[in-house]
Amino acid sequence: MIQADLTIILPEILLSLYAMAALLFGVYTGKDKVAPLLTWTTSGAFVLLAAWIGLNGEGSNVAFSGMFHDDAFARFAKVTILLSAAAVLLMSQDYMERRGLLRFEYPILVSLSVVGMMVMVSAGDLMALYMGLELQSLALYVIASLRRDSLKSTEAGLKYFILGALSSGLLLYGASLVYGYAGTTLFSGIIAAAGEGQMSLGLLFGLVFVMSGLAFKVSAVPFHMWTPDVYEGSPTPVTAFFATAPKMAAMALFARVLHDAFGGATADWQQILALLSVLSMFLGAIAAIGQRNIKRLMAFSSIAHMGYALMGLAAGTVFGVQAMLVYMAIYVTMNVGTFAFILSMEKDGQPVTDIAALNMYAKREPGRALAMLILLFSLAGVPPLVGFFGKFYVLRAAYDAGLAWLAIAGVIASVIGAFYYLRIVFYMYFGDEGEELDGGKSPVLWAFLMASAAAMLFGVVNLFGIEGAAAAAAATLVN
Repeated sequence: MIQADLTIILPEILLSLYAMAALLFGVYTGKDKVAPLLTWTTSGAFVLLAAWIGLNGEGSNVAFSGMFHDDAFARFAKVTILLSAAAVLLMSQDYMERRGLLRFEYPILVSLSVVGMMVMVSAGDLMALYMGLELQSLALYVIASLRRDSLKSTEAGLKYFILGALSSGLLLYGASLVYGYAGTTLFSGIIAAAGEGQMSLGLLFGLVFVMSGLAFKVSAVPFHMWTPDVYEGSPTPVTAFFATAPKMAAMALFARVLHDAFGGATADWQQILALLSVLSMFLGAIAAIGQRNIKRLMAFSSIAHMGYALMGLAAGTVFGVQAMLVYMAIYVTMNVGTFAFILSMEKDGQPVTDIAALNMYAKREPGRALAMLILLFSLAGVPPLVGFFGKFYVLRAAYDAGLAWLAIAGVIASVIGAFYYLRIVFYMYFGDEGEELDGGKSPVLWAFLMASAAAMLFGVVNLFGIEGAAAAAAATLVN
């Protein structure tokens, strides 16, 4: 029995062992000298693990008496998390090395946070959920303040830690209420207690607190307050990581909790999710308009995008979960390319984050400017780019579930949000002549930027097959 359980959680065990071995290797062989090597080997480990999970996984398996689920839904989320983490690590090496930030702990902390994310999306129990969430969060708190000599980076880490502790408190309080009223921490037991006619008031309060804790992790309004400051203060590669893998993990965990533990109480959580979705879409769209710092702009953009993903989840249907998964996979791909561009924004070797620095950028770097234009149009949801289909999926899911008002609100928020994406395009192509940015020197950043833009352009044909994989994943989650 134990052997079967260990086989099911083998990917997590292997990645944990790799992280510990890498830590010992780094300590005993010269610390930061081996950081570039560890960055590459960690990225390679992520890619190999993603291939293994994607190609070998089949059926639905349960380990440790229901505490851990290995199914198509978890595998879809894990592959997305691992590939995006590998991409961000590769993109960050040159940037971090040139600024003296590439310490050997960085790839190890990223790999430990990824272990936490993999546990999160497979959690079948409130305790497993919390363990995964905290393993992910503790590693992220450290890498947010990696630039120890910077006040902004230290502030980012401190804000993230304090507000993260608050959200963990909300989540734990909700979990204790759920346990008290359901009599179990297993999702299979909670759904039985929550599905017996009318859900008790105590269980409903527990659900609200758990949802509040999870809303913080996806930076949904009104639990978004940490996002702009942490995005701005963290080193840019760390910001790129925050904007990709943890978002996918938190959204998948949200879906797992709502459908596996509270699937019989859709009417109770649907209205809460719809409200979170509307608030996130509109605050993200309106607040980003006044931003001049591209990292803060991307923070508000991520808040708005999480609003759209929550719209799919609010539908409470199989298609709604499928739409959310498709949307998140597309969003992660767009963000990898966008941050590859932001990482290449430099003047005299120093990072530049002011969007006004992009004035007439297309004249000097036409290829990069065109790739960024494609990504920005895709983020805005302009047809026929892949980003449009992501939004179309969640809008259709909301409409089919009888939430036409939510779909209409999503369209209005999308039109408002298009403004700040188009303003960057305006600067690049029609702005005033200003100071010239350095030409991009990193072939890795160029490759990720072009690959991401190409995916947005050519993925229209069949979305690279993620549609079918997302449908299979959603079907295993929503019974």
